[in-house]
Amino acid sequence: MHELSIASTLVESVLKFANSPPPKKVLKVLLQIGEFTCVEPEQLRFCYSVVTQKTAIEDSTLEIEKVAAEVRCPHCDYAGPPKYWEDALAAAPVATLECPTCGNATEATHGHDCTIRTIRYVEQ
Repeated sequence: MHELSIASTLVESVLKFANSPPPKKVLKVLLQIGEFTCVEPEQLRFCYSVVTQKTAIEDSTLEIEKVAAEVRCPHCDYAGPPKYWEDALAAAPVATLECPTCGNATEATHGHDCTIRTIRYVEQ
């Protein structure tokens, strides 16, 4: 469950921001999560709510924006959505780094990051 470590790191960053002069009350954090990260948004929201308890950002909300995966193949110059692995054990199809055109390994060009997009706050 890497959602807990992501939530912890996120909260540390937001608390650092909130405590920098001038002090701020954080209302909402918008986080962009790439499809390749395999982060479960609901689990991350839960972990965020737990980690923020008894902190200065306890009343803030976490909004998550998904970023679609995109790949580029150095072998056939394909660029676009990745090939998906549809396994019966997975809750949803999983993006892979296999080229949907030629089957060789691709490079992720989008959807592999987890980034704080914005922090909505008011100065105190």
